[in-house]
Amino acid sequence: MTDRLARADAATASTAQLAAYLRDNAHHPWKPPVGGLTAALGHDVIHGLDITVALGLDRRVPEDRIRTLLDTIDARTLKFFGADLTGIQLRADDLDWSYGTGTPLTGAAQDLLLLAYGRKLPPGRLHGEAGGRFVTA
Repeated sequence: MTDRLARADAATASTAQLAAYLRDNAHHPWKPPVGGLTAALGHDVIHGLDITVALGLDRRVPEDRIRTLLDTIDARTLKFFGADLTGIQLRADDLDWSYGTGTPLTGAAQDLLLLAYGRKLPPGRLHGEAGGRFVTA
């Protein structure tokens, strides 16, 4: 939908009008209603990954954004998103990060972030004996 709307705007508005749309909203005082800017970042990153992972696209989220979100993972986060990581230690294989205790489960940091947000992944993205627990059918 966003792509369709952007294309429609680009087809009907001049370059100056498009620039004005951005400029007019650059200092808008809106703030995310819950969780602040980090929660808003999480929303955008996770839903972006929901799409790119499902489509099999190799999109890499910049490390600074992934680290910011990984730093927010705690028991409350897991509960909110319905992620049951009981007995699992998540270990990123592309940066220095781990979470939890138990049987190691490794994968790309952004894939592990998806697990913490209650998502399952396509086969082959996780490594460890508990990996099947977090794979889509």
